Amino acid sequence: MVLVLLVILGGRLFQLQGLDTAGMAQAAIDKRLRTSEIPALRGEILDAEGTVLARSVQRFDIVVDQRLVEDFQRFNPETRQVEDVQIEGEIDKLAAILGQDVATVRDAVVGDMPFNYVAKSVTPEIQEKVENLAFPGLQSRETTTRNYPVGEVAGSVVGFLGSDGTPLEGIEATQQEVLAGTPGERTFEIGADGIRIPVATNEEVPAQDGQSVRLTLNSDLQWYAQEAIAAEVKEYDAEYGTIVVMNAKTGDIIALADSTTLDPNDPGATPNGERQSYAATKAFEPGSTTKMITMAAAIEEGITTPTTKYTIPPEYTVNGQTFIDARPHGTKTLTTAGILANSWNTGTVMIGEQLTRQQRYDYLRRFGTGHKFDIGLHGTTAGLLAPPETWDGRQEFTVLFGQGLAQTALHTAVAFATIANDGVRMEPRLIDAYIDPDGTEHPVAKEEVGRAVSSETADQVQDMLETDSHVASGLPGNIEDYRIGVKTGTAEAPSNDGGFSGYTISYAGIAPMEDPEYVVVATIQQPEGGVFSLTAGPVFKKVMSQVLNTYNVPPSTTNPVKLPLE
Repeated sequence: MVLVLLVILGGRLFQLQGLDTAGMAQAAIDKRLRTSEIPALRGEILDAEGTVLARSVQRFDIVVDQRLVEDFQRFNPETRQVEDVQIEGEIDKLAAILGQDVATVRDAVVGDMPFNYVAKSVTPEIQEKVENLAFPGLQSRETTTRNYPVGEVAGSVVGFLGSDGTPLEGIEATQQEVLAGTPGERTFEIGADGIRIPVATNEEVPAQDGQSVRLTLNSDLQWYAQEAIAAEVKEYDAEYGTIVVMNAKTGDIIALADSTTLDPNDPGATPNGERQSYAATKAFEPGSTTKMITMAAAIEEGITTPTTKYTIPPEYTVNGQTFIDARPHGTKTLTTAGILANSWNTGTVMIGEQLTRQQRYDYLRRFGTGHKFDIGLHGTTAGLLAPPETWDGRQEFTVLFGQGLAQTALHTAVAFATIANDGVRMEPRLIDAYIDPDGTEHPVAKEEVGRAVSSETADQVQDMLETDSHVASGLPGNIEDYRIGVKTGTAEAPSNDGGFSGYTISYAGIAPMEDPEYVVVATIQQPEGGVFSLTAGPVFKKVMSQVLNTYNVPPSTTNPVKLPLE
């Protein structure tokens, strides 16, 4: 029996050592091999000036195989001797390095679990100190953490990542494929004590870092606009407010500000329904700012001119629908410019009814109403613009003065930018360029959508808007030493029960009128107070003044246009 056993063992030994040496060696290597992912560094999110809005920072997770934690031997280079090391003393050292109490570290490393976290997201400096301990069973895993240096500035635009690194909102989510990059892979061998063998297999497939995304936003103006609208909302005890700043010539969104915005460093502090930019996602009836489109359409179709006169009664009835104005008045003669400046619904309907239903719809579409703008954010909306064949007897006229349709503040800004840009509508842009890790830039093209009205019509509407800035509701937004063009808007705000619970007030303007370039739209939802005391003019004035100052626009040297109103 002994002889038989010896023959069997000898045969097996011969098979392993003589016939299958490579296979056994490979099996041994496979047992020692470990593969870990090399995270790709997530690209940065930058503002137009290169200010970092979001960046990833290299960090390490310290993990342990508790089964390997025991007293061990370590070579001391000073004494050139192998020394016995007590694990309890090493736990004290590890706790000191990690800044944790000893009991917490002991609980993390002592046990029989093959994997456990000791510390998460430690700095490279701490990781290096931990590695130098040569603590048995201890390993570090490279990771990254997302940091938002400017906090709430553009937070609703930038978005944030979840605790597991999943992008959940804003540019972080919509540009995930670009920002994320491609992870790499590192393969190495470990010994029985769980420590990496330095002279053994060491293969690495490098990670491909993500591209950075540069936005069109100016973070300084974004901050200023956020602060300004937040203060105005507080003053009015309103539900919320928004500011949109655009470059009319390029379509660039310079600021997309909300009165309340999240801090991406602490997204949980902001309720889930308030984490998106209301300026681009909340639709409302714009009210009288839409009269600008009606006047542009009527001038373009040859129906009227800025100085054409109309005799306007206290109320006006057409097709069985009666319209009145916010302030009672007797029969009065006003020019087209005067109707817009006084913001009369009666006169607007008198002019606008000469447009066909299809023309009214088409011009609204030309100015962007009913379009969903793909600016790189979730939740953007096209608003509501029903086809003209579905309009009832009243809606066919209310759309002329901004009721019976809904749009965002961004839509209003696009419409005014179109008039400022000589009648040519530009697609709004929020992303300016993608930047490779080596600095190579890939600009996002500026997109010209098309001409809404002729340059001559745009010039005439600009004159009407400038005239508005010197009369009535346009006065609160006037900026000393600068020529501007403005239009106010007021609409009833719907309540949850189907009625109305207040007003939406807007103030939209362009500047400088010598060469219009910048558009600012301020909107406040359901402010407290009487309708005639409500205005978003002061906050418009603050923000537009800051825009003109930021871009070094010189004061006006020419006289403003003041068209006759009567």
